[in-house]
Amino acid sequence: MDAQIKAAGLPHETRLDRLAEVAVRVGLGLKAGQELVMTASVETLPLARRITEHAYKAGASLVTTVFSDEESTLLRFRHGSDESFDKAPSWLFEGMANAFRNGAARLAVVGEDPSLLAGQDPDKVSRANRARSKAYMPALELIAGFQINWTLVSFATPAWAKAVFPELPEQEAVDRLWDAIFSASRIDGPDPVASWAAHNRELAARREHLDARNYRALRFRGPGTDLTVGLADDHIWQGGASKAANGITCNPNIPTEEVFTTPHKDRVEGVVRSTKPLSYQGTLIEDISVRFEGGRIVEASARTGEEVLRKVLETDEGARRLGEVALVPHSSPISRSGILFYNTLFDENAACHIALGQSYAKCIRDGVGMDEAALAAKGANKSLIHIDWMIGSGEIDIDGIAPDGREEAVMRQGEWAF
Repeated sequence: MDAQIKAAGLPHETRLDRLAEVAVRVGLGLKAGQELVMTASVETLPLARRITEHAYKAGASLVTTVFSDEESTLLRFRHGSDESFDKAPSWLFEGMANAFRNGAARLAVVGEDPSLLAGQDPDKVSRANRARSKAYMPALELIAGFQINWTLVSFATPAWAKAVFPELPEQEAVDRLWDAIFSASRIDGPDPVASWAAHNRELAARREHLDARNYRALRFRGPGTDLTVGLADDHIWQGGASKAANGITCNPNIPTEEVFTTPHKDRVEGVVRSTKPLSYQGTLIEDISVRFEGGRIVEASARTGEEVLRKVLETDEGARRLGEVALVPHSSPISRSGILFYNTLFDENAACHIALGQSYAKCIRDGVGMDEAALAAKGANKSLIHIDWMIGSGEIDIDGIAPDGREEAVMRQGEWAF
């Protein structure tokens, strides 16, 4: 059979076009007259072009794409002066923030090499990431505050595919990864947009149940994990499609299987161990184990990437506290695929997870538009980073702690208990 004809019976180009349409119509919910700011690597150009086409068909007034290049990133580490690693293009990110303030949507095409910077100086990696995070903050605040409609979508690059399927020849690995991306992104059925609508209804039902229970904390128990995550005051659950402050309904992640909310930054206690590797800015961090006291990480270790993890935790005060807790059943389609993607967008939708750093204002009742002090009073965290890492598996039990202290089963062996 032709390598371009997949199990779904559709040519690769047709599936790529469907993914672009889902990114624009479902992911962004792009409106006529709206600008779009897109970021992508040069390797993802085929998808970026199709997204641009669908955006203009949807009535976009302007599509502006900022391209990056992994080889150029490596050239910086090989030849850049030491002081260059404390620099970031603040002018670029301020420009993006201005576009968002003026109504633009934001889309990122991702497909990074998970180990791009694995052999580089961890200090330089940390400094470069910190500089970028500080420069990006004006734009990140608008994204994290859900002031705009935004989404992420993936592209199967050769380096990423080889990390996922190292035993396969490059083209076969790329084809396998594309199959997984298309399947997880729900584009292989007769009507991908309708499929997404049904999936969003299921996620909404989960959110509504958890909102009705109004737990004050969640307790995670499993191998190496006994963690109590207090939830922010007036927290609400999000997941799937939701409405941004600009009135546009979007799906921030394509794919997505999670429902999530905001922890209380001062009310996390216990120990937790990661269940999947974390690929962070080109470094693979495996077997993370941390201990929280009073909401703050006081001990941390990792089998690989520990120095990078420690540098991350030193980013600012909020980097040692949680900004998100998310629930994902172990039987999610991405988990059932049995594939370890080495990509947070996918791996976080295969397992329950927590995120270090910045919290989402939309997970606080009436939080969008609330000032920083008011959000902090509810327990929301602030940081230059937001890094998800996976703590769920088929061996994890989760209980919800009700306002009166009673414990109720939320998940058993990684599956919903209600």
